[in-house]
Parts: sequence; structure tokens; C-alpha cells
Amino acid sequence: MLEHGGSVRKVARELGVDPKNWLDLSTGINPLGWRVPEIPASVWNRLPENEDGLEEAAKLFYGCRNLLPAAGSQAIIQTLPRLRRGGSVGIMAPTYAEHAHAWRKEGFDVVELEDVSLSILDQLSVLVVVNPNNPTARLIPKATLLSWWRRLQAHDGWLVVDEAFMDADAGESLTGDTGDEGLLVLRSIGKFFGLAGARVGFLLGSRTVLEAVREYLGPWNVAGPARWVATAALTDDHWHRETRNTLAHNAQRLTQLLGEHGLIVAAKTALFQWVPNHDAMLWWERMARSGLLVRRFDHPRGLRFGLPGDESQWHRLSTVLTSITSDSARSP
Repeated sequence: MLEHGGSVRKVARELGVDPKNWLDLSTGINPLGWRVPEIPASVWNRLPENEDGLEEAAKLFYGCRNLLPAAGSQAIIQTLPRLRRGGSVGIMAPTYAEHAHAWRKEGFDVVELEDVSLSILDQLSVLVVVNPNNPTARLIPKATLLSWWRRLQAHDGWLVVDEAFMDADAGESLTGDTGDEGLLVLRSIGKFFGLAGARVGFLLGSRTVLEAVREYLGPWNVAGPARWVATAALTDDHWHRETRNTLAHNAQRLTQLLGEHGLIVAAKTALFQWVPNHDAMLWWERMARSGLLVRRFDHPRGLRFGLPGDESQWHRLSTVLTSITSDSARSP
């Protein structure tokens, strides 16, 4: 099992800090997520039904022709390699490690790429891109991705684009371009909507691939209450608008706060910020011993910061960073 953000209990146990006393900024999940109302009892009493409005709500939100709900995008990531037979898979790296792990597990030759050329595309069966990227927040323009897709499509290749962090600013999203063969887009309600625990993701693509994935996942792969929550969240247009504005403001606030303490943000999304830092391990350890958890990466070396959720959390983050920088200034 690979390491991910949100492992507060594990780190708390290792460092001897009560899990209740942690500020977790390690996940990139919206801390001001959509508030779930009371779920009707009937949703719990019946098997999930496809005709409950979820697919229609998601198609409208994403502006796409075809999609398939799944129990989180992780279920899709693990299923896609089972639909192809051999070939080389390119992964734009560094990135979310589950993609390479899933393809390697099914026996594919995985090549991690920093750049993509036409000659490389001609050698690949599949190219996987996380856009915007996690953790570096790199954003590849839509026009570039579409040109890559057409090159791959010419020899029955796939372009798989994971847009887990695209909801807050979807200007470069490919959801509206899906439907034809060879272009697959993953979306989720876990990050922007703050509903990671619901485990609802979507695969957008051609009917051929969607039906093949459906066969692998089997019936009722998304729980009824999760479907109900996802439908309600996807149709709350007022919340979408307000949240995008709030996230943009808070992202700028975080950039400024980190910069005041010598942590320079190289790139960011609305939900997390990437800080390259050669002393990432030292910073991570000092923050962790103060009950502040962020994600640390060794390749490339840096830190990923999520957003605080309320004023008390903003104050605590500021206090911890001030303490660390003050201690550093006093050190010989």
C-alpha cells in the first residue's frame, strides 16, 4: 500500500501526539466542504438505483456526453489497466503514485516522463496525466492535451487525464471533449466538494470503455447514500459559485503566509500549494512535532500545504511557522 495524505493517526502514534490535537493540512481536501443534510431513510433501505438522477446531475456539472460513477476514482485507476493488453504506459511524473502502481501491477512497462514529444507518443499505448498535477500543481494547457490525444488515437492509444483538482477552476478541463475513443477523464467529489469519505468518482469517455469498466465493477458499486449525497452536491449551483470565490481568496492568503516565513510557493491549485525545499524533512519534522501535518515529498524534494479551515486553524498555522522561523534565526 502506498503512502497518502491524511494519515494523522499513524503519525500521531509515531510521534506520541494525541490525534485530537493535530491540524491536518496534508490532504488537499476542501476543509469547507459541502455540508451534508439529513439523508432520507428510504435511501438506506433500498439497493442503489441507476435512475436516481446522479448520472444526469454529473453530466450537467461536467458538460459531458457519457460517464460512469464508481466508488471513488481509485476504483477506476485500478480497473483501467485490466482493459488493455500489453504495451508501454507513460506517466507524466512526478505525480500521484497510484497510477503507475496500478499499471505496473498488471504487468505493463511504465515509463515516467518529465516531457512528452511526438516520437514518445508514437511509442506509447497509454499516456497518463494528472492535471493539475499532484503534488507540483503543474497545469498542462487543454490544447496541448488534445493534440497528444489525437496522436495517441491514431494508433488506438489512450490519453488518461486525472482531473481530481480541476473543479475549482475548470478552464483547462477536458470533460466537454470526452465521448470519442481514446480520451478518458477521471473526476471526483472528494477534493473540491470535501466529500472524500463518500467515495464517489466518475469516468468520462467512450461508451465502449465505460461499459467494459462497468462489467469489472459490477452492480451497486456506489452505495445509495453516497449517490444521494453526490447528486445533491453536484446540483448546488449557489454553493459552487460561493466556494470557488472563497477558495481563491484563501489560496492567496496561504501563499502570502507561507512566503512571510520563507516558504516560497512555486505553483498552486485552489486546494493545495507546492513549496520546493531542500530542507523539506527538517521543516516537516518540526511542524509534525507541533501537531501540524503536511505532505513531504523526497522526489522532488518539497512540501505540499492544504488550506486551513477556520480562523483558529489559520492562527495555529501562523503560530507554528513563526515558532520554527524564530528558532532557526536563533540557531548558530
